[in-house]
Amino acid sequence: MVSFEGPGNPKVWKRLGRLLLAAVFAVGPGAVFAQTQNTGAAEIVLDGGTSGNVAFPHQRHQAKLADCTICHSAFPQKAGAIEELKAQGKLAKKQIMNEQCTKCHREKKQAGEKAGPTTCTTCHVKQ
Repeated sequence: MVSFEGPGNPKVWKRLGRLLLAAVFAVGPGAVFAQTQNTGAAEIVLDGGTSGNVAFPHQRHQAKLADCTICHSAFPQKAGAIEELKAQGKLAKKQIMNEQCTKCHREKKQAGEKAGPTTCTTCHVKQ
């Protein structure tokens, strides 16, 4: 039991300081990580080749899916990753769009859920 003899009691302040310091070390790193975690851009423009670029609502997909690995199991979480992998021959030209995007949108549509577009011209915009 802590005896309190007023705000001038150095033992009380020393104990409170230790408790506060322990709390900061216990909670602080996780809280700092959660605040600084990079979630990428809200909107991303993807190179869509001759069909035109694709405006990808990244933040909307993050909110809906909540699990980054659903998409990012096929490519790393960094800007330009898809184009880089295509240039290296590790991804086919339309692989992500066919195996990830439209596949997921069609599955959601068939399940009666609100789904994204499933036709090329809905996403690809020629300029």
